[in-house]
Amino acid sequence: MSKILATIYAAVTYLLFLGAFLYSIGFVGNYLVQKSIDSGKEGDFVTSIIIDAFLLGLFAVQHSLMARPFFKRWWLRIVPPAIERSTYVLFASLLLILLFWQWQPLTGIIWSVTWQPGSLILQVISLIGWLIVLTSTFMINHFDLFGLRQAYLYLKGEPYHHLPFTIRYLYHFVRHPIMLGFIIAFWATPQMTVGHLLFALATTIYILVGIQLEERDMLVFHREEYSQYRQKVSMLVPLPGKSQSITPPSVGKTTTR
Repeated sequence: MSKILATIYAAVTYLLFLGAFLYSIGFVGNYLVQKSIDSGKEGDFVTSIIIDAFLLGLFAVQHSLMARPFFKRWWLRIVPPAIERSTYVLFASLLLILLFWQWQPLTGIIWSVTWQPGSLILQVISLIGWLIVLTSTFMINHFDLFGLRQAYLYLKGEPYHHLPFTIRYLYHFVRHPIMLGFIIAFWATPQMTVGHLLFALATTIYILVGIQLEERDMLVFHREEYSQYRQKVSMLVPLPGKSQSITPPSVGKTTTR
């Protein structure tokens, strides 16, 4: 693949991801988008659960399988290294769009906060969760995470090299602030419907399983550095005093992806 074409491919894929990410905020929060998690006509309860569970499972399988080193070794025989990450992001974005499009609403109420200040507080907390997700990607390397750095290095004719293990900002307090942000964003809602509960519960379970898979890869990739980091910093919930035992390294947290 030519360098220019690879750069355009990475840029277009990134814009698609950015659109899907922004849409997901409105989708989960039920505002500003045409189709949200609770909008539309409710169909048969069992059929809707099966469809929604399938859509969530499809995204989870893609997201985890394509991130595994054994899959990457095989995949790189087909996809050029410069666009491998962008292709991963492309598949994830397309599956998110499919989920938004085909999601079946289940509007039975689990809880509803009608007190206006309380409802507003929960909405703000959810937006804070999304903000944590986005800012945490810049605390590692946003552009490497979404494939732009790989294409840029290819455009310059430089070989790709993995980023060093770094610990920055929120990563001093939890090992997975991105996932923490998602959990906050998904669960902080003034109105929890059956469909929203299914979404939040399934994604939380996936996050907990996915963290175990990622940490197994991190231990292989970064060995002693990550092992020590894992012992000193909690996974998702900041624990008082625990992060104080970290000796500030010359490098910080990164990811195997």
